[in-house]
Amino acid sequence: MSSNGPQVNLNPLQRFGAEVQAVRKGRKITQKQLGRAVGYSDGYVSKVEAGTLMPSEKFARGCDLAFGTHGLFTRLLHRVEEGDHPSWFVPYLQLEREASRILDFSVSSIMGMLQTEDYAQAIFQAGHPREAAEVINGRVAARIRRREVLEQEQHPFLWVILHEACLRTEVGGRDVMAGQLEFLMHTAASPSIDLQVIAFPAGAAAAHTLAFTLLEFDGASTALYVDDNPEGGRLYRSPAPVRTALENFDRLRAHALSPDASVARIKNIFEEYTS
Repeated sequence: MSSNGPQVNLNPLQRFGAEVQAVRKGRKITQKQLGRAVGYSDGYVSKVEAGTLMPSEKFARGCDLAFGTHGLFTRLLHRVEEGDHPSWFVPYLQLEREASRILDFSVSSIMGMLQTEDYAQAIFQAGHPREAAEVINGRVAARIRRREVLEQEQHPFLWVILHEACLRTEVGGRDVMAGQLEFLMHTAASPSIDLQVIAFPAGAAAAHTLAFTLLEFDGASTALYVDDNPEGGRLYRSPAPVRTALENFDRLRAHALSPDASVARIKNIFEEYTS
């Protein structure tokens, strides 16, 4: 695939837009025609081509269909997204897109896929106080886009167990936490998402366990991601650590509040933040 002019000074998002524009013009398709084909306005196409708007997965797939590029723009989009994630996290992201079930235990902060924009902003600013605003904003946008996995036609089933500490640690302040808990209550209503809370009275049941995520695949072995290092987590595919994590998840599930009681607990804490 070729583009018009050099792209050496373009960032990944601008490069994606330039490639869309080059192929569109090569096919003699107008922005309005492309927008109609992919389900967006010509203004949306214009912003993507200018590199000022992060395109959705739906847009990239639509371009591949309209241009007959066999997944090329989808792959380019994934590279753009991966540029806003640390390199050690990219292998996990690639697996997350393919999983049929995601089982997560969060200890002190809410899992990335279920974070609101304000909550994610506060997390990144606290963890990287010297980073430029545009870098932080890129990481926040990349984290929020991970939710698109749950909007796919063949989306994974998500089961999340949150320690109550996640709900009571005031990330970003009371207003940010109120918005985050309201989002969790909305999320819990989805038929493809189960949400449980390990309440403080559960005691030692979860105190010894690090945050971890299990990714299950149809017809393939389960993967385990453990957030065990400030410099980056670790991905396991071997049977022994995966089996231990599955046993731990079952034990945590048994000590957690039921889904209905968990939503009630979240609502109670939400009301504390808003009172």
